[in-house]
Amino acid sequence: MIEVVEQGTVLQFSFDDMLRYSGPGSPAGVAVAYQAMRLAFPRLDPQVERRAVAIETAFRGPGARDAFELVTRGLTDGRYLVTASLEHPERGTTLEQFVFRFRYRDRAVTLLVREGMVSDEFIAMARKPDRSPDDEAHFTELKAVHAGALLAATPNEVFDIQP
Repeated sequence: MIEVVEQGTVLQFSFDDMLRYSGPGSPAGVAVAYQAMRLAFPRLDPQVERRAVAIETAFRGPGARDAFELVTRGLTDGRYLVTASLEHPERGTTLEQFVFRFRYRDRAVTLLVREGMVSDEFIAMARKPDRSPDDEAHFTELKAVHAGALLAATPNEVFDIQP
């Protein structure tokens, strides 16, 4: 469960809440964002103010974007930025975009998805143009498998904190 505060009211968001908001198309992206917020928010403040969190990422996936928007309203308020400048090409094609920087008041934390949490096959399928119906079915299966694995892990198992 993710907790944020807005106007003195504690708001709680579960993975299922985020998935309902995003829709069924990107469960793995929602899971990445869910675990990222579970790890980052307590490091920023015990009670994060919802509309004071800024997120920068190199990750372009719609599931993560939707999850961050639901919890922080960052996209609506202009505090959510996708930027290639955060990419880490030295991490390889699979992991280069899985970078998430959270800023809150005078604090910041940057998270990198750990090796092995996202497969090369998943990224190749995500970037494949003109997927066939069989490809789509397989990709849907891969999304579910990845989401399940991400949620079964602890946030510390999913991410490294960049110094």
